Amino acid sequence: MSDAANAPVIIKRKKVVGGDGHHGGAWKVAYADFVTAMMAFFMLMWLLNATTEQQRKGLADYFSPTLPLNRISSGGDGMFGGTNIFSQEKLAEDGTGGTEFDSLPSDVSDEEDRDALSIAETRSLSEVEAVLIGRGGESLLSDMELQHVVSRISPEGLIIEVYSRPGFPLFEAETGEIQPLLASILAVFAEAFTLVENPVTIRGYTAARPIVLREPRVWDRSITRADHTRRHLQDLGLSPQRIESIEGFGDRKLVDPNGLSPRNDRIEVILVRLFPQKSE
Repeated sequence: MSDAANAPVIIKRKKVVGGDGHHGGAWKVAYADFVTAMMAFFMLMWLLNATTEQQRKGLADYFSPTLPLNRISSGGDGMFGGTNIFSQEKLAEDGTGGTEFDSLPSDVSDEEDRDALSIAETRSLSEVEAVLIGRGGESLLSDMELQHVVSRISPEGLIIEVYSRPGFPLFEAETGEIQPLLASILAVFAEAFTLVENPVTIRGYTAARPIVLREPRVWDRSITRADHTRRHLQDLGLSPQRIESIEGFGDRKLVDPNGLSPRNDRIEVILVRLFPQKSE
């Protein structure tokens, strides 16, 4: 009995190894990377199948932008320093600036230089058009506003046409006051026009009036609409010095054969070329 009491006490401690050694946590990181890569791959496949060519180009342009956004690449107090991306002071310097010709004299005599400036100007006007209409990317105008806007580059410059649609007039019929729809569109124009320094011409048009009216007043209406548009753009910040002219064409240049169609109630805002294209 005494021998058993004096026997040494042996304590066996069992060492527990988590995961049996070869099942550590490193595989989880590798698996997470694999799942992430597969998710990105299937997202890419879905986007290629579910988008149009124009939308795919817009996505590509988003990750490789061609439009200037910020003049400097260093940090600041806030994103764009408290202003929007169209602020003239915050535009990126692309070559000699967002507008490659705005610092050059307009009386360039060398024909080759003028041709080069004209090409650069066309490119800058096309960038303004892309911002407005969303060609190759996202437009600043809403889908509803885009239904009222068409644009084209011409030898005269960038012509942006805004027109009425049934139930959605641009102007008050009698006074020519700008309606909220047109006011919203012009606000976008005023921002986009800061990308260039071209002069601006505004043209007003009206639909034909019933012949039974003794005094249709289409000429007065068209010039009044152009003038209201000018004033509104200036109120939005467009420099008065950039206004080259306002013109009224009455109902003499219809775009819809039906003279009474609302489609003929329209205005044209033109960014006039500083360096006209050579005539063929």
